Amino acid sequence: MTLPNHLYAQRMNVELRHLRCFLAVAEEGGFTAAAHRLHLAQPTLTRNIRTLEESLGVRLFERTTRRTELTGKGEALREAVVPLLRQLDCALTDLRNGDTLRVGFSWGLPEGLSRLAARFTEATGTGVEFIRCDTPRAGLDTGRADVALLRSAPLPKGLRGVLLYEEPRSAAVPAGWKLAERSELDWAELAGLPLIVNIVSGTTFPDMWPAGSRPVVGSECRNFDEWLEQVAVGLGVGTAPVSAARRYTHPSVRIMPLTGAPTVPAYLTYPSHGAHPQAARFTDHAWRAAEELQPA
Repeated sequence: MTLPNHLYAQRMNVELRHLRCFLAVAEEGGFTAAAHRLHLAQPTLTRNIRTLEESLGVRLFERTTRRTELTGKGEALREAVVPLLRQLDCALTDLRNGDTLRVGFSWGLPEGLSRLAARFTEATGTGVEFIRCDTPRAGLDTGRADVALLRSAPLPKGLRGVLLYEEPRSAAVPAGWKLAERSELDWAELAGLPLIVNIVSGTTFPDMWPAGSRPVVGSECRNFDEWLEQVAVGLGVGTAPVSAARRYTHPSVRIMPLTGAPTVPAYLTYPSHGAHPQAARFTDHAWRAAEELQPA
């Protein structure tokens, strides 16, 4: 991000903690969730953001009663800060842990990936660590991961990756609903039902249905566990890849086949610039062994 000349002297007041606070609020969409993520008191977080805005002389967030959103200047700063913090975190982690490749995921890590990682370590000497990260890019956006498993298409800007596989979806219905007595559902039927939407790492959104016949949002959540609980209490229905539906079960949620639904892609990705030295090699290693990673 390019700053006006009169702000260059002021920018020296910006500290790393200010930028981490800014990024947390930007990614969480609110001060309460960001404070929880950073283990800070909310007034402390608010002061850090205010100090950053005053130092830069710009407004970074628009605050409403329901959500906190980035301004244009805030979005420009976010795009500049993410790769910087990622490179810093990678450098610090390498100093602490040696040559380790961190693989981020939000949920549903393929069962065969741990075996593949063990073979990769044996062949290269590079250790592989799996980290659950409930962020839009499974840790790539916060610097916690070097490689990430993403279930979205197309790939976000600034990432490279390979398609490992695509898998069908299952429907998730509250067990107490009459609908739960069905043996299967069709994708088109969901348009008439409230939909639970995981806005951070989900794979199902209303705009995937034709305009004019889209489901309403019954509730929003920020990770797979919340999604499952919101279906369980009857706030709406949802869909998930069949492998995730088998792995994550709930006594109050009925999982059933879903016909006519688009498949869910699974990509292994890494940053286009500033990537871990072994990121591309590990990704290629996984792509060559993709057949053993596909859900049974």
